[in-house]
Amino acid sequence: MSFTKYEVERLRLQRSELAVPGSNPGMFEKALKSDADYVFLDLEDAVAYSDKLQARKNIIEALNDIDWRGRGKTISFRINGIDTHYMYRDIVEVVEQAGKHLDTILVPKVGVPADIYMVDAMLTQIEEAVGITEPLGIEALIETTLGMSNVEAIAASSRRLEAMHFGSGDYAASCQARTVDIGGLNPDYPGDQWHYAMSRMVVACRAYGLRPIDGPYGDFKDLEGLETAAKRASALGYEGKWAIHPSQIDLANSVFSPTAVEVDHAKRILAKLEEAAASGKGAASLDGRMIDAVSARMAENFVKKDEAIHSKYPSS
Repeated sequence: MSFTKYEVERLRLQRSELAVPGSNPGMFEKALKSDADYVFLDLEDAVAYSDKLQARKNIIEALNDIDWRGRGKTISFRINGIDTHYMYRDIVEVVEQAGKHLDTILVPKVGVPADIYMVDAMLTQIEEAVGITEPLGIEALIETTLGMSNVEAIAASSRRLEAMHFGSGDYAASCQARTVDIGGLNPDYPGDQWHYAMSRMVVACRAYGLRPIDGPYGDFKDLEGLETAAKRASALGYEGKWAIHPSQIDLANSVFSPTAVEVDHAKRILAKLEEAAASGKGAASLDGRMIDAVSARMAENFVKKDEAIHSKYPSS
């Protein structure tokens, strides 16, 4: 293990993240009562230009009037892009008026570390000015070729940064990939066309103590396709996936939760290695397979995730 190590800044359960347009306040209560771990209120792509200002007001009201945390929700909002004139007012107005009720801010289309630096600097000044004592976290959407080419530098850009999300739709557009299905695959490609980008981003996240989150799957009626996409992301090490429709929440929660069989096997590995250590051995055999310290580190991931889920949802 390298002497240089970046610890996880903040642990949050993020198996499912429900996207809610700020222009549709009728959906806020439904989001509150959903089983999503995370909710982000959107000011960017899901909101028409003519509705941007009203959506901002709706979000401020929703943050102040609805007890999101009391219902176990981590609450965030997505600002407009840094290349738009809406962005600075999104941060100033929402954080000044309702920042004490926020957990994180989601920054879209992050391309270079300076994008995060700008948001970080603004948050620092606003928090000091209005007396917010708990610093807000930042989450970065990596959804352009520029962002992916700088993903490692972005991951190391700020202590506020908690997570990075992979947005396959805008990433496909940025690559000029031949697909119009958000999160779907082009059958002409012999495999998973998102594998390189997703693998690169998860490595950057884990290297710098961030949570990797997979973005949306556009065809919300195709639960089979969603499950396949979620399982690919989970296999790579992602912690969760967006839900653009409530029907996607339960599936995301299920895929990104360790199964009872996985947790039991992980606990057996740890118990067996404890027995071996008591006998002065560093390795052991379980079910006909060799296990050692590497096995313990992998097993601990399952156990810790299971503990986090049961800590937040005791009846699950």
